[in-house]
Amino acid sequence: MTRPAPKIRYGGDYNPEQWPEEVWEEDLALFDRAGVDTLTVGVFDWALLQPAPDRYDFERFDRIMGMLRDAGKDVVLATATGAQPPWLARAHPDVTRVDFHGRRHLYGQRHNHCPNSPSFRRHAVALAERIAQRYGDWDNVVAWHVGNEYGGEGGACYCEHCAAAFRVWLRERYGTLERLNEAWNATFWSHTYTDFEEVVPPSAISEHWNGPDHTAFQGTTLDYRRFTTDSMIASYLAEKEAVERYSSGKPVTTNMMGLFRPLDYHRWAPHLDFASWDNYPPDARSQDRVALAHDLMRGLKGGEPFWVMEQTPSVTASRGVNPVKRPGVMRLWSWQAVAHGADAVLFFQWRQNRGASEKYHGAVLDHSGRDDTRVFREVAALGAELEALRGEITGARADHRVALLFDWDSWWAVEMSDGPSRLVKYVDVVRRWYAALQAAGAGVDVVPVDTDLAGYDVVVAPLLHVVEGDLPARLEEFVRRGGRLLTGYLAGRNDEDDNAPLADVPGFLADLLGVRVLETDALPAEERNGIAVDGREPLDSSLVFEVLQARGAEVVGTYTSDFYAGTPALTRHAVGDGSAWYVATDLDADGCAWVVARVLAEAGISSPYGGVPGLEAVERHRDDASYLFLLHHGSEPVEVVADRDGLSLLDGRAVRAGSVLALAPADVVVVRSEPRPRDGEVR
Repeated sequence: MTRPAPKIRYGGDYNPEQWPEEVWEEDLALFDRAGVDTLTVGVFDWALLQPAPDRYDFERFDRIMGMLRDAGKDVVLATATGAQPPWLARAHPDVTRVDFHGRRHLYGQRHNHCPNSPSFRRHAVALAERIAQRYGDWDNVVAWHVGNEYGGEGGACYCEHCAAAFRVWLRERYGTLERLNEAWNATFWSHTYTDFEEVVPPSAISEHWNGPDHTAFQGTTLDYRRFTTDSMIASYLAEKEAVERYSSGKPVTTNMMGLFRPLDYHRWAPHLDFASWDNYPPDARSQDRVALAHDLMRGLKGGEPFWVMEQTPSVTASRGVNPVKRPGVMRLWSWQAVAHGADAVLFFQWRQNRGASEKYHGAVLDHSGRDDTRVFREVAALGAELEALRGEITGARADHRVALLFDWDSWWAVEMSDGPSRLVKYVDVVRRWYAALQAAGAGVDVVPVDTDLAGYDVVVAPLLHVVEGDLPARLEEFVRRGGRLLTGYLAGRNDEDDNAPLADVPGFLADLLGVRVLETDALPAEERNGIAVDGREPLDSSLVFEVLQARGAEVVGTYTSDFYAGTPALTRHAVGDGSAWYVATDLDADGCAWVVARVLAEAGISSPYGGVPGLEAVERHRDDASYLFLLHHGSEPVEVVADRDGLSLLDGRAVRAGSVLALAPADVVVVRSEPRPRDGEVR
């Protein structure tokens, strides 16, 4: 865990080695004008620091580090292994990846190394150790940044190093061939293994067809994705351990990518001293998706503050179409990160690159280096706001009464399953339920499936397809003691090996949910069905339609059409002091909101800020204060009634409970109050 800084850290990725030294002095002056206090350096400097196998050269980097120390700037120091130098691939061809199609890559790109290459591991660790030896005790080095965006650019590898390591991983996981064959259902298509050496990675030339999500043996692919995550963790840990020998206990992290499917970040969590991630939304209307990713990253370390290691101040350069952030949006989305638990808001990049693929990627300074641009003015204004709040917010936690279970195994399994529908996308479904909770004003902790649920009143678990270990028992205990569980179609169907139990669907959760799935229908997206509920027009649903039989559950909604018209589609099963809700189909946003409202009401959770179009309300808490963040993403002004006395930190005005707070589009209000219970809970 990082030690709370006096203020929210502000700055970003700085690459002075790409510029003549006369520019450096200009940067120092502009850092102060922009309010920059923290800079990430050295992420892609391997070729600079080690220009040849037998030669290190720190002369230029010494001047960079000395300049920043003399200027009073804190440094997040990278191990420089985010991209390998050409000489390494030439001398050791095994360091480059073999891709899904069996092709050995030549030098180029980044994220292009094999995580199991002994040559890569040896040279990367040696470089990390040299850097840590040289700068590890510098007082302005506040954290270490290992590698960069692990798994990016299709970073899984299928080479012989990985095949051999996969076999070792399988021996450790399963112990015997009998257990491996059972887990992989190997009697199917005569795939029974008689020797671990017969196992090969599941690739385009082995178990797959039509891409990595269409596999004959889902258990094999599921394990390879787990193995790939563990392989990259091992690569990260080798560098981390090298750094820690000289880093005086300074925290170590690597930059995650939020809702990133290839790697299970929950498996990374124990190895991060603090979580950090790079926030690059796909469009300008993704505030709920971004909030979900923030909460997922916060959940990696049990609710401790995280860092936004990268975000663009203006525009990305990696999409087919790259819109500029509209005026006020950079500030709004930066405050959104802080509201959800960020103790650092950093940009990529400080100066716009002169060439290559990030030539048009946004930066605080464009190619002209001018400080009279809209982007620089907005960055400087936010820097001034954060400086004015020195001593506030940092270290505050965001703990809530609602948990959303997020599970990479279920994500992988649902999307590679050859049925019932390839149109079902895990994040789309999770995001819809999360957005409904957020719109209702309910704070959400996004947590792994092995989380202790004792502190929650509502647990939402969309597409809980893979059920592992004692999860069914823990969910039942949660409900019996008075909790509300909300889950839905395709849940409970498979064990950790992605094999179905020989039992009624929904398998491991059937008794808790009080239903039996008789059939599962899947239709094209344009073919809809209604769900009749009391007091309103039918809810709209699509994609997957489970035909249910209630077995103790109360029927809340029924299908309105097709041969299963009149049968249950939405149920509630009372168990002990709580209830388990089941949605048998894919509801649209309005339908999710209707169900969420009923579940929250039953749990006694409400917010005075729920239901206001475009308004997001989030809280963080410290022992000495609570902080309410109101963020307005809508296009029209709104007014809300304050629920507390406090101080509006951004304008210095006193706030009284019952007074009206007005927010313009892209506006932010931060209210500090006396310490308060989470989400209105009575202490």
